[in-house]
Amino acid sequence: MEFEQMKVQLHALISNKTLLQATISQPRQKSNDLKRVKLKPVEIRGDYMIQLEFQYERILKHENITIEDLAVKLDALFEDFRQVHAEFQEQTVQVQLSKKNKVLWKSDQNTTVKQVNLSHNRKKQYLLDDSRVHPFLVRLGVQTEDGKIKKQKYDKFKQINRFVEFIDDSLAHLPKDRTIRILDFGSGKSYLTFALYHYLKIEKGLDIHVTGLDLKKEVIEECNRIAADLQYEDLQFLVGDINDFNEETAVDMVVTLHACDVATDMALARAVRWGAKVILSVPCCQHELNRQLQVPALSIMTQHGLVKERFAALATDSIRAELLSLVGYDTQLLEFIDMENTPKNILIRAYHTGKKPTSEQRLKYDEFVRFLNAKPFLENELQDLLL
Repeated sequence: MEFEQMKVQLHALISNKTLLQATISQPRQKSNDLKRVKLKPVEIRGDYMIQLEFQYERILKHENITIEDLAVKLDALFEDFRQVHAEFQEQTVQVQLSKKNKVLWKSDQNTTVKQVNLSHNRKKQYLLDDSRVHPFLVRLGVQTEDGKIKKQKYDKFKQINRFVEFIDDSLAHLPKDRTIRILDFGSGKSYLTFALYHYLKIEKGLDIHVTGLDLKKEVIEECNRIAADLQYEDLQFLVGDINDFNEETAVDMVVTLHACDVATDMALARAVRWGAKVILSVPCCQHELNRQLQVPALSIMTQHGLVKERFAALATDSIRAELLSLVGYDTQLLEFIDMENTPKNILIRAYHTGKKPTSEQRLKYDEFVRFLNAKPFLENELQDLLL
């Protein structure tokens, strides 16, 4: 089979709407940060589409496209990848390409005809089931007493569930033989703190102790009242600052949501020094690099205040993620639906592995910050732990 014929045939199979799932992998270049692309059919507003999940080293991105647009996308992907594994209703197809695009096509008929199921795309299956009454959601005004999610709070409900998904993904990294200590810096009104406690304590039955920390006394008092009403005995809220909190010597999970500027870095540094197994951080404003950014090569971008601000925010979070990797964490930057529906929707997720970084990794980091003329606050905080 010729290369062009292979692409036409694969697109034709997908166009028949019999695709279950597919994975495009084996990057042609080892330096390619994009590791693989997964495809699956989805139904969006009644239209059949293909969802592409781009799996980078530390980031996942999604794109939904029509069947008509898929051919062009496949052409681009086959420039970068050499393997396809695709499952259809009646057959499974394996495609392997040589460096010169010689095609090895293997097709196996399925013993039974599998059904394409798009129902999960019509109704999201939440970890916090929207058909059940959750007392903490009722107390927080998200759910009615008979279990209905309030219309004006549905976005909040989805955001809470997205956070719970991150918590669920972290379970394997938490201790199982003792009380799990969890700290939430800048907990605010604590929708997510209550969700975290409910999911781990009530749903999963884990032995946990959770502390929420915030500077606003009246907010802390209200959160403690709610915790008492719900009989959440292992959840407490304290008035305090990140730098002044010295009641713990070791913590298993640190959550920091929307801490402003270097307050996020302070929380990350404390988490590292506590030996936290899991770090979940959604930064807020990032002013530090924005003030330092004087790079002539980037002036076409940075002459525009809005673009400079967004670039500085992305670069800051990239620096944070890399620094965490340099001190022994497996770190990813992931999409997170922000509680205030702002563009600030990146979540830093870090799991402690103790893996030592390579000298090449440190060199790449140094080159990046040197190019930006950056003096990161977090680097200074972790200086003695870095190679």
